Amino acid sequence: MKTAIGIDIGGTNIKGVLINENGKILQEMSQPTNDNKDGKWKEKVFQTAKKIKDDFRGHVDCIGLASPGLANDTNEFIAYMPDRLSGLENFNWSVFLNQTTHVLNDAHAALLAEASFGTIKGFKNAILLTLGTGVGGGLLINGELFQGMNQMAGHFGHISINTHDDEQSILGMPGSLEYALGNYSVNRRSHGRYENTDELVNAYLKNEPLATWLWLDLVRKLSIAIASFSNSISPEIVVLTGGITHANQALFEPLKSFLDIYEFKPNGNAMPVVSSKFSDLSGAVGAAAFAFKQNEN
Repeated sequence: MKTAIGIDIGGTNIKGVLINENGKILQEMSQPTNDNKDGKWKEKVFQTAKKIKDDFRGHVDCIGLASPGLANDTNEFIAYMPDRLSGLENFNWSVFLNQTTHVLNDAHAALLAEASFGTIKGFKNAILLTLGTGVGGGLLINGELFQGMNQMAGHFGHISINTHDDEQSILGMPGSLEYALGNYSVNRRSHGRYENTDELVNAYLKNEPLATWLWLDLVRKLSIAIASFSNSISPEIVVLTGGITHANQALFEPLKSFLDIYEFKPNGNAMPVVSSKFSDLSGAVGAAAFAFKQNEN
């Protein structure tokens, strides 16, 4: 059976997996990225691929790599990723890893993990939202990942849901979904009361008034965005992944209540909104799935 290595480069950790064609994870590992201006983080990627190969002691058919940023049109490297992961842009991973390496955006990879082996498998049209430090996403159309012009499709965090909010996203959008949900803005949104989403959720579960207001406002805005995606794209299913989904029912129960208000349901058909199967490994698994698919072409 064929095998593929998938590597997900994150700002905090580099995750690697070895999977077979059925999506079974045969190996996994993670190590800190230690992103800095000297670009030495790239050695961690090499070490990850080498250790997985050495431990497997078998033939690895292909490698996929997921990363923040926009891939080039042939998915050979990341063409655009300013201000983070120095040396990433236009870096030739196939030469560096001594094997053809297929590269794509990390949120696109997360979608492919779920479409190939997880909660989206069998669906033709779907949306995945990554809810973490920021908000990203991927779009499945007619069973295929839609990358769009500049490989930019699925940046759902950069829609505007409140134009009166002067805070602009990194793509320049005022009142973005990413600002409303992202872990990076929790401290500002809470006036310094909470440092991150975990603190906010824990305070919400203790019925602290400010946390309750902030958390339910966040979930309401997410529901409005999802209902908007339903109206404009009409997917069969929406999958949520990333650190914010670790809130579990503290997220999904109020989300359902808000969707009952905002979602248009022809003939009473509600769109499923579910949690992902692969969670924090979705980028690595999806990168490997992408490599399998590219090798078939």
